[in-house]
Amino acid sequence: MTLGAAAPASAAYPEKPVRLVVGFSAGGTTDVTARILSKELTEALGQAVIVENKPGAGSNIATDYVKRAKPDGYTLLMVAVTSTINQTLYKNVSFDLNTDFDPVALAVRVPNILVVNPNVPVKSVKELVDYAKANPGKLNFASSGSGTSIHMAGELFKMLAGVDVQHIPYKGSSPAVTDLIGGQVDFMFDNMPSAWPQVEAGKLRALAVTTEARAENAPDLPTMQESGFPTFDVSSWFGVIAPKGTPADVVEKLNAAIRAALKKDDVKARLADLGAVPADTTPAEFGQFIKSEVEGWAPVVKASGATVD
Repeated sequence: MTLGAAAPASAAYPEKPVRLVVGFSAGGTTDVTARILSKELTEALGQAVIVENKPGAGSNIATDYVKRAKPDGYTLLMVAVTSTINQTLYKNVSFDLNTDFDPVALAVRVPNILVVNPNVPVKSVKELVDYAKANPGKLNFASSGSGTSIHMAGELFKMLAGVDVQHIPYKGSSPAVTDLIGGQVDFMFDNMPSAWPQVEAGKLRALAVTTEARAENAPDLPTMQESGFPTFDVSSWFGVIAPKGTPADVVEKLNAAIRAALKKDDVKARLADLGAVPADTTPAEFGQFIKSEVEGWAPVVKASGATVD
C-alpha cells in the first residue's frame, strides 16, 4: 500500500479559540481595530477569535507576553507603530520585533495631520517653518505623551525643518487637542479621527496630512511631502504578528483571512469611520515594513532625547 504525503500538523487549524492580544486598554484605536478584525476572523476561521487586553509599559507587556507564547497560531499580537518606536525608546526591551516574531499582515494605516491653533498666523507648512525660524523657542507643540507616534512625528518635523520648538506632552490626545484649541499650545500632529472634526468645526486649522498620499476625506489638504518634506511619511498603523516559529501554513491562512476581511465593503466602512485605510500585504511585505519602521524611528527617538528605563 502506498501512503500519500502526510498533511501538515497544522492543517486543521484552528481547532480551538484564538487570542488576539492588544497592548492597550479597551476603547482605543488599536483595540477597536482588533475587535473589527476578530469578528471577521471568527467567521472566516470557524473558531472564536477573542481580543485580550494586556495594557502597560507602552504595549511592551503584551508584546513580551506574546513573544513567550507557544508558536502555534493560538496567541497573536495586534502590533502598532508604538512597538517600533519602543525598540529605541526603552533602554531595556525584552523583544526584537525583527527576530522574535513572524509577521502575519498589516491591517490598517491611520493618517496623522498637522494642525495649528487658528491664532497662529500661518496657513501652510512653509509659513509655519518660516514663523518658527523667525521666533526661535517661542512655539510649542503638543503630543499624547512622550515617546508616542504623535510626539515622534513632531520631533521628525523639528529635525527636518531645523526649527527650535518646544515639546509639551499630555496624558492622551484628547487633553492635548483641548489645550491646542484653547491656545495653551501652538500646533501638533494628531491622528486624523480625533483632530479632523475640530478642523471641520473651525476650531483648528489643518496644514497637511502626514501620509504619502492625500486623505480621501480631505482631498484638498496637501501632504507633508507636497509641502517641502519629501521624506515625511508618517502614520499610525496596526497589524498582526505571531511568535517566532509559528507554522508557515498557519501564517498564510491568517494572512489570507485578514486580507479578505479588509476587502469587504462593510469592514471598509467601519474602518473609514476611524479614519483608517485598509492595507493589503503578504507576511514578507509586512516584515519589511516593520523593519523599515524600526530603522526609521531610531534616529528620531535619539534626536528627541526621549528615553524610558
